[in-house]
Amino acid sequence: MADAKVIPFDDDRSRGGAVQRPQRRRGAAGRRKSGENAPVREVQPLPGVGPTQDDEPVHHEQQPPLPKDDGGLERRVASGLNFLRRRLTGDYDVDDFGYDEELTDQVLMSLLRPLYEKYFRVEVKGIGNIPKEGGALIVANHSGTLPLDGLMMQVAVHDHHPAGRHLRLLAADLVFVLPVVNELARKLGHTLACAEDAERLLGQGELVGVMPEGFKGIGKPFSERYKLQRFGRGGFVSTALRKGAPIIPCSIVGAEEIYPMIGNAKTLARVLGFPYFPLTPTFPWLGPLGAVPLPTKWTIQFGEPILTDGYPPEAAEDPMLMFNLTDQVREQIQHTLYKLLVQRRSVFF
Repeated sequence: MADAKVIPFDDDRSRGGAVQRPQRRRGAAGRRKSGENAPVREVQPLPGVGPTQDDEPVHHEQQPPLPKDDGGLERRVASGLNFLRRRLTGDYDVDDFGYDEELTDQVLMSLLRPLYEKYFRVEVKGIGNIPKEGGALIVANHSGTLPLDGLMMQVAVHDHHPAGRHLRLLAADLVFVLPVVNELARKLGHTLACAEDAERLLGQGELVGVMPEGFKGIGKPFSERYKLQRFGRGGFVSTALRKGAPIIPCSIVGAEEIYPMIGNAKTLARVLGFPYFPLTPTFPWLGPLGAVPLPTKWTIQFGEPILTDGYPPEAAEDPMLMFNLTDQVREQIQHTLYKLLVQRRSVFF
């Protein structure tokens, strides 16, 4: 979619210190000289230590170690209660776009992560090509009938980038007119795909994601899978040039097969106000069950950045330069897609 200890003290034995050997008990004959009637004083053993034979090591019974309790459960419960309190009292922050970083980190990412890790088993490559700070524009291919690829890309950046950066996706108008989806998208940091919002985010040093294919990419038939559609007029390049932000091509393999689109009910789409109405081998024939995506194996690769800070300010108005840079980004994404497809063993493994 162009769419957040208590350490138990060990006893002395566990510190590796030497255990003092108790005095050995000796018989009376060993303490008196021959012919003397010296009084014999009984040597009492140390408390808790029985009599031992000469030169026999003393073995202390080892007590089982006490279970360690680092208070993790208590901290999680307290953190959860504190989170609920702030939600109920409104004591939390959102930015001007509606982005709720705390809700994204603690709730929304936790809901997306099982889909990312267990269902699609996403493999991430080239995460080091994303800068640790400052504005940057990630440009990716778009596919899959439903925009799950944008969400998985967002989780990939959030969970794997060394600096834990957040990806702010630019989303289509339709996202912000759908009930529930609108609110969730805003909370996740998505905003309208327009030059003004993109420039503002880049100016604030944010990491911005865009999928220039739009509905042409996500709604293309299965027969055209992994063939990039037109990248519009290159508006994303103009935005990057104005802010001097690097452009990072991103290639996503695996999303094309989750909903193989074999047809498009255009009349029904016009009635519902959708750009397309997909027909797949399972949807709508199997009802809600047909809306379950296929568990394909995904790979997301971030390519080497294309720098834009070396161009003069007026370069953003040069149509030929924008065309060349747009074509360069598109070709790099397409080439990487083909390379990943050749390396892929199977759609599902």
